[in-house]
Amino acid sequence: MSTFFAKANAVERKWYVIDAAGLPLGRLATEAARILRGKHKPTFTPNVDTGDHVIIINAEKVVLTGNKLDQKMYRRHSGYPGGLKETPYRKLMQNMPERAVEHAVKGMLPHNKLGAQMYTKLKVYRDENHPHQAQQPEVWTIQ
Repeated sequence: MSTFFAKANAVERKWYVIDAAGLPLGRLATEAARILRGKHKPTFTPNVDTGDHVIIINAEKVVLTGNKLDQKMYRRHSGYPGGLKETPYRKLMQNMPERAVEHAVKGMLPHNKLGAQMYTKLKVYRDENHPHQAQQPEVWTIQ
């Protein structure tokens, strides 16, 4: 018996919706990254994008434990000298909670072209409304 390798054109993709209300950011991000990579499938192949689409709703209700709201910083750089911008997560969660969740999930995906392809299958929304009802997403529960 030979080892199974998934073919990129033979992968069947499903849509999953995750409710982020009350979940810690890290646990939510690891589970979303796991689904995006396809590690929940028996046909997982590391060099092929076998993952599914993930819709995360209620991003504004995600929880950061401890003092991370005040101590953790979201950093970005313009590329120019002195161009480092720092935003505390408390402000980020008030203004753009979607970006905080996207940033956490993206950090848990591979840092290459395959990871960028996986990242395009992530959709994050501030509240419970999303425009992907036509895809008939299944609910994915996280303990």
